[in-house]
Amino acid sequence: MAQTGSDITFEAGTVLKRDAFSETVSGTGPDGQKLVLRKLSGLPWYSRWFAWVLARREIRGLRAVQGIEGAPELLRVDRDGLLRDWTAGTPLNLARPSDPAWFRDARRLLRDMHRRGVTHNDLAKPQNWLMRPDGGAAVIDFQLARVHRRRGRLFRVMAYEDIRHLLKQKRRYADHLLTPTQRRILNQRSLPGRLWRKTGKRFYKFVTRKIFNWSDGEGTEHLARKAGPEVRAEILKDTRVRDVALVPVPLPARNVGLYGFAETGLSQSQLRALMPVARVAFLQPVEALPRTDGAVRDDVLQLIAMNRLDELEILLDREPELRATAEPIRDGRLNFSDRVMRGREAG
Repeated sequence: MAQTGSDITFEAGTVLKRDAFSETVSGTGPDGQKLVLRKLSGLPWYSRWFAWVLARREIRGLRAVQGIEGAPELLRVDRDGLLRDWTAGTPLNLARPSDPAWFRDARRLLRDMHRRGVTHNDLAKPQNWLMRPDGGAAVIDFQLARVHRRRGRLFRVMAYEDIRHLLKQKRRYADHLLTPTQRRILNQRSLPGRLWRKTGKRFYKFVTRKIFNWSDGEGTEHLARKAGPEVRAEILKDTRVRDVALVPVPLPARNVGLYGFAETGLSQSQLRALMPVARVAFLQPVEALPRTDGAVRDDVLQLIAMNRLDELEILLDREPELRATAEPIRDGRLNFSDRVMRGREAG
């Protein structure tokens, strides 16, 4: 059992994610145990109120699921943010589970949460599901969770949507395991779910994307979609560059930026001269981009750009044919500054 209380020490280490509403930082606590801080201090005034709206939902949700296997344990709440234990595991988009046992355990996890009146409400994102080292299921990111006082109609609808979103993951990674009943559930979105897509979701996207220039999917993909094509085309004007891949990365004090990988024989300085730092924070020359069936593996490049090397190793163990191209890129990576917290950011 982890130590709890306001006196827990936390030594910040690595920035895992940064957006307008928080900064997720991994670090160590007493006895070197790995912890995670959702840091809320230092946010700009215009996003602080909404960040704490999300934080309060997460606090209530984490307290309600305390002790459930596969759910995070909340350790401390203060002005700096929310400190919880580290959930060991691989995000679903990397783990790609095909074992029925994982899906059974994920269903057990949802059942345990729903028995306590908690709906997660954000399980369509595979990054919020983990495969634990023992093969079991875990969930993270309770910012949109709701704790229901009564198991009325609203609870039943939200619990149904949680289950449907789990089945979406099953369809994505293990379609052959779906039963006829599960396929029917997938095709039957609840009425509130349909209304949310047409009303509340549009307002949510307007606030996050138009006002705060942020979107779901680790809070960074909007930048890549918005600026990426133009930046890529500009770099490719030089015929010595064969191909370019761009992925988003968190940056100190600047929210997020782009990391570019250019397939070229140019040196680092020659390549950098093609593009101002203001457009691309990092621009790394590579001999070859990792590909599968001709398609660039952005997931591999994202892990390298963010120094998520443990997860990269898991992916390469599963797909060893990628090692020959991925390892030289990993060894020549440029982004180190944002992965080690600076003293002023440690809070």
